[in-house]
Formats: sequence, C-alpha cells, structure tokens
Amino acid sequence: MGQPLVHTLRVRYGECDLQGIVFNAHYLSYFDTSITELWRAACGSYQAMLDRGVDIVLAEARLRFRAPARFDDELTLAIGVTHIGTTSVLTHHTASSSAGELVAEGELRHVLVDRATVVKTPLPDWLRDGLEPWRVAGPTTSGRSTAPAQD
Repeated sequence: MGQPLVHTLRVRYGECDLQGIVFNAHYLSYFDTSITELWRAACGSYQAMLDRGVDIVLAEARLRFRAPARFDDELTLAIGVTHIGTTSVLTHHTASSSAGELVAEGELRHVLVDRATVVKTPLPDWLRDGLEPWRVAGPTTSGRSTAPAQD
C-alpha cells in the first residue's frame, strides 16, 4: 500500500458563505484540485493524459462535513486511490485544518473515457502503474468497506 498524495490550499474570501464558513459546494472544487495534483504526479500532468487520447469524468461523489473551515484557513488536502477498476478509479479525499482537525471527507468515482467519443474505456497499464504509488486502503463505515457500486 502507498501513501495519500498531500498538498495545501488556502481558503479564499469568496469561498465563504454568509455564515462565514466555506460553502459546501467548494469542497468538490477542492477535491477536483486534488485529482489534478494526483494526475500531475501519476502521469506528468492532466494534459499528458489528454494527449494520450483519454479523459476522466466524474460519475459519483459522496461528501461528509465534519467541522467548519473559514476564510484564510490553510487546509491540508489528501487524496488516496482506494480502487482501480476496469474503467473507473475511486479516490478518498480529506480536508484537514492546520491543527489536524478533519474538516471534510469524501469519495469520488471517476470513469475513464475516450477523448474523441466520450465513451467509457478501460484504464491503460501506464495509468494503472502511475496511480499505484497512491493506492491506499479504503475507508470503512461501521466495519464495512465503501467499495464502488459499479466499475
């Protein structure tokens, strides 16, 4: 098993709602930034993947909010690959405060598609190999693995 890929992000003023906390929809954007960083580490860049004729599309997202984050907080974002299927990749994401408190977490399932036709396509070996260093055990809920519903 590998380790999650970790990077930081500072909350911008415009990402906060009238309550003064990060508006929930921004966590999908934060986790999308993590996906881009993962692809940079796994294949050189997102563009390098596109240049090879494939792309990814988000098929499923599940988020859990644990604590508020506020303007100018520095968040530590971590992404681990929990499942590599025939055509999909499941990732587990966390956002934590600088004090180490879990702010939000989620699972995203991306499906690989042919760039020209946008038809689902199998993951090539170069992508599987590139993702392997960030493969981690999946999170559990009540002792059960949160495996993807479909591949």
